[in-house]
Amino acid sequence: MMDKEQIQNYIAKRVAKELKDGDIVNLGIGLPTRVANFLPDDIDITLQSENGFTGLGPTPQNDEIDETIVNAGGQLVTVLPGGCFFDSATSFGIIRGGHVDISVLGALQVDEKGNIANYLIPGKMVPGMGGAMDLVTGAKKVIVAMEHTSKGVIKILKQCSLPLTAVNAVDLIITEMGVIEVTTSGLSLIEINPEYSLNEIITATEAELHINLI
Repeated sequence: MMDKEQIQNYIAKRVAKELKDGDIVNLGIGLPTRVANFLPDDIDITLQSENGFTGLGPTPQNDEIDETIVNAGGQLVTVLPGGCFFDSATSFGIIRGGHVDISVLGALQVDEKGNIANYLIPGKMVPGMGGAMDLVTGAKKVIVAMEHTSKGVIKILKQCSLPLTAVNAVDLIITEMGVIEVTTSGLSLIEINPEYSLNEIITATEAELHINLI
């Protein structure tokens, strides 16, 4: 059984495999930021941070820490050579203008229609939506990177019960259990983590899964 650290790194590594040479990618707060640590060395990917820069790099080592450089979640980060800083208006102009190829973000719930809920003000599960509404509607492809369940609570549902961030926006769901593609006919399970059985995945998912393993 994988622990939380192993689960999050597994998801981040699998997301990194979806990124292609030349992509401009936005990584949401939390788990998705780990993707920056697993980018392939042989392709050129530009990471954009919605708080105002491109060239986002991996988590800094102790001798690389610059406390003035943080991502949208306030975490210390590095900036790669060629990185560029700009104001918030320019940052969201990039996002809203359709210049982000892939947006990777977490979610509280996703459903079989590709609807996503990733904020909730009452109770403060997370502080607010941030730029999520812009990112899931402005990006060409949306990948949800999240743990399959939360303390046993199912997150992949027939229909979201929390306030929606966006409708029909999600293209791919990547969890520690597998990879699920959102299609016009529902959710298609295309890959399984060998650590889990098909039955375990089905049991942990409320929405119907069409099994189309590659």
